[in-house]
Amino acid sequence: MINDSKNLSVAQLLDPSPEQIRSWANAAVELMAEYLGTIRDRRVYPSTSSRQIRGRLDSSLPQEPTTFHELLHIFRDTLVELSRHNGHPRMFGYVQAPGTAIAALADLLASTLNANLTAWRSAPAAVEIERLTIEWIKQIIGFNRNAAGIFVSGGSMANMAALAAARRAKAPPEIQNKGAQSCSRPLRIYASEETHHSVAKAAALLGIGRDNVRLIRVDEGYKINLDELVAAIEEDRGAGHLPICVVANAGTVATGAFDPLPQLSDIAQRFNLWLHVDGAYGGFAALAPSARPLFASIEEADSVALDPHKWLYLPVDCGCILYRDPEVVRNTFAHEAEYTRVIGQEADEAFAFWDYGPELSRRFRALKVWMLLKGVGLQVLSQAIEKDLACARHFEKLVEKSEDFEMLAPVELSIFCFRHLPARLNRTLTTASPSEREKTEEQLDAHNERLLLALQRDGSSYLSNARLRGRFSLRGCVLNYRTTRHDMEILLDDLRRVATRLETGG
Repeated sequence: MINDSKNLSVAQLLDPSPEQIRSWANAAVELMAEYLGTIRDRRVYPSTSSRQIRGRLDSSLPQEPTTFHELLHIFRDTLVELSRHNGHPRMFGYVQAPGTAIAALADLLASTLNANLTAWRSAPAAVEIERLTIEWIKQIIGFNRNAAGIFVSGGSMANMAALAAARRAKAPPEIQNKGAQSCSRPLRIYASEETHHSVAKAAALLGIGRDNVRLIRVDEGYKINLDELVAAIEEDRGAGHLPICVVANAGTVATGAFDPLPQLSDIAQRFNLWLHVDGAYGGFAALAPSARPLFASIEEADSVALDPHKWLYLPVDCGCILYRDPEVVRNTFAHEAEYTRVIGQEADEAFAFWDYGPELSRRFRALKVWMLLKGVGLQVLSQAIEKDLACARHFEKLVEKSEDFEMLAPVELSIFCFRHLPARLNRTLTTASPSEREKTEEQLDAHNERLLLALQRDGSSYLSNARLRGRFSLRGCVLNYRTTRHDMEILLDDLRRVATRLETGG
């Protein structure tokens, strides 16, 4: 076995022998197994700084090769030790999947093949794998069987592609070639105030404008207020605006609220709007029997954004966009150029992904989806997602039974929003006058913000934050097959321990 990279030829460095590849792979997989086998015992978040990490990395431009053994040593001692561990069972921050070993190996194999999924002729077998997995995803959520779909980088790109299709379908056709200035009426998009920021960002990039995304207030369950939505559409039509799209949330990013799809579908049809469902977080909850009723009328949506790299537990990046009408979408993205013209192919083989999304070069994301679904199966995934939902509901019950915490939003999927109530502030809150109550609320906001930072630095559990009706909220999301009900109990214990340390100045 050759270990000294400095004595290898150019050919040996860029095209190592099978024996050398096996040696590297064995060492890398051994490290991978060690890491995953000990992930529960690690700190979720490292105690480090940018300066400390930079100090461990050689910043000089590399002129000579480094041995693979040395590279793995840096990976183990710097990247592993000084990273946030997203696969940890008490990593509750954001909407973060843990990844799976089978998908990590799929990424290795996909990179080995290095297929570029621009069109069928570029990667015949890989394209068929993507087509097949898209068909499976349509079946999982109950979408239209004749729909089209592709994998993209994530939910933000999926939302932008959907809004581009909505603009093409509902705005005057000349906007496609002449731009937004050709449209005499401002376009309008409707979404709840809890909608992900990528929708407004996409509107800005597409020339629709952030200000033309009209945010509708939510009800007590953080779902879009249907009466206010209808009133806003009618008001805009009367003012000469052109409503084109309404966005439904299949699990909001802050609270996990699921907008009522049947009613939104009726409203979209009534006003001739494109109905887009942002299911980046909650879409694959369709696999859990307890959440399946939420997906009634999903087949009536014009587009659906999904993130397999969230609740299919896959490593990033892997988003997905589904379109009910493939022809509308092809009219949005198709562009003829001689260097992409398909010659001498039958219909199936003439297929090009660039006709259905913004990208030309596309990595083989579908392999990890296919390997996970085939290698694990829907029954296991269904049980894992149902367990995640149960963990969040268990946490909600723990909080409701406690005297030192309170829920700030109902748990609908697996996101839980709550806050800590120190005894001194809780007593004041229950007896205060309206003016004193506001001051106490501000003190609670400040206390919970300090508590969040202290918890993250503590390393045993990790939460993120949200602001709900003006109040600071501790926010967690269960999206991990490793998480158990006991982990939810440990989270509360960690918070109490850290809160005591804050109160006593320890």
